[in-house]
Formats: sequence, C-alpha cells, structure tokens
Amino acid sequence: MKAVIIGAGRGSRLRHLTEELPKTLVPILGRPMLDSILDALAAGGFRRSDVVFVCGYKAEVIRAAYPDLTYVENRDWEQNNILLSLLCAREHLEGGFVATYADIVYRPEIVADLVRSPHDITLACDTDWRRRYVNRSQHPETDAEKLRADAAGRVVEISRRIPSESATGEFIGVMKLSARGAAQFLSAFEAARAVFSERPEFREGRSFRRAYLIDLLQHMLESGADLHKVDTHGGYMEIDTLEDASLSDAWWRGAI
Repeated sequence: MKAVIIGAGRGSRLRHLTEELPKTLVPILGRPMLDSILDALAAGGFRRSDVVFVCGYKAEVIRAAYPDLTYVENRDWEQNNILLSLLCAREHLEGGFVATYADIVYRPEIVADLVRSPHDITLACDTDWRRRYVNRSQHPETDAEKLRADAAGRVVEISRRIPSESATGEFIGVMKLSARGAAQFLSAFEAARAVFSERPEFREGRSFRRAYLIDLLQHMLESGADLHKVDTHGGYMEIDTLEDASLSDAWWRGAI
C-alpha cells in the first residue's frame, strides 16, 4: 500500500507565501505542512519510501527539499483539479493507498485509524469542523467538503452543497482504499471519464477535467458503492488563505 500526497496546485490565495514555495512547504505551527503530513503517514506505518508526491507548481523546490519521496508530475496542474491530479499517480494506486491533500495539518492518529478500518473505502471526517469557520471570512462553510453518514458510519452523501446543519462533519481530504477499494475507485473513474470527459458538466457545474475528489466519491455513492468514515473531533485544519495561516495557531490550541 502506498501513500499519495496530492500537491500539484499553487495555492494562489496564500499570495506571497507561495511565490517561491509550493503550498505544502508553507510553515504552519512552525514547520512546513508537509512535515506534519509525513509524520501522520508515519503513524500509519508508511515510510518515506512508501510516499508518492504528485507535484506540479514549483516541483523542483520540493524535489530538492525531499529527495527521498517518489514523485509523479501533474504537468497540466493549471488546467485540471484534485481528481485528475490524484490519477497522475495511477500506477501506484492499484495495491491500495492512503491519499491526502497537501495543504492540511492533522493529528497523526487519524491515518492510523484509517489504516485499521476494515472497510474498503474509508474517509476521515472532522465532527468539530464548524468551530474553524466562526472567524473565517474568506472560506465560508459553503466551501467545506461536507458529508453525511448514518449511525453505523456509512457515508450516504458527500458534497459542498449539504446544509451545515445536516452535515455529520467535514471530509478532511484523507482517505484509505484497500486493493479492492482502489479497484472500485479506478473502475468508477474510467466509467465516469468515458461518459463525462467531453461533456461541459460532470457534477455541480464542474467539468470532469476540473472535478474534485469528492465529485467522484459522490458519483460512486449514487452507483451503490459503500463508503465509510472514521472520526476526528478537531485535530485538523486546512490552510487555504492568508487568513487561515494567521488563525492556525489559535485553531490548533482550541482558542477559537
């Protein structure tokens, strides 16, 4: 099983912080976000030799700083989005994988919980997610990748359009797929690409080329796939804007 970090984009809303650095190397809590992610992956049993990084913007900077990772390059990162970025690492997915966004910080035990999950597709869900939106003016709750789940932990919907009051929590961008789950995921990707790649819309106004990861996950749910969740009550934050970076210390301390 491999760990795949999806980190091709620039993160333009971090403005000057990403002029010379890829987004994942922006210091948060005193260290690059990537260091925190690698610590979390290590808690799940992944050595650096198991980690595949999907690079794009400032690829040469991250390759030089972390030469012990395996790299695949998304050469079209300015035109596509998270789903197609992940699929740049397709050759590393078939044996099962843990995927993580590159612009997040989260407790290491989250990955360990995902790896222990008996289910083929398991998503990490922050149940304390709304606390981080109270003073967040540039990234509203309507942008959160929310999910709903039943009492048994089975995910029934994943979409930004879920009303906040109806959401079980926020998908934090970290998920585990067993070899069987990876096969289901790749099959669903190919089927969706065959139908939607030439159409103007795949889901929620987005083309297939610009699809988010959650777009394919929701498509799978509607086709009968079983997705489950593991919870974290806080211990997660996404750094998308300069405002997020300025709030990160207080978020992590639970001060706001």
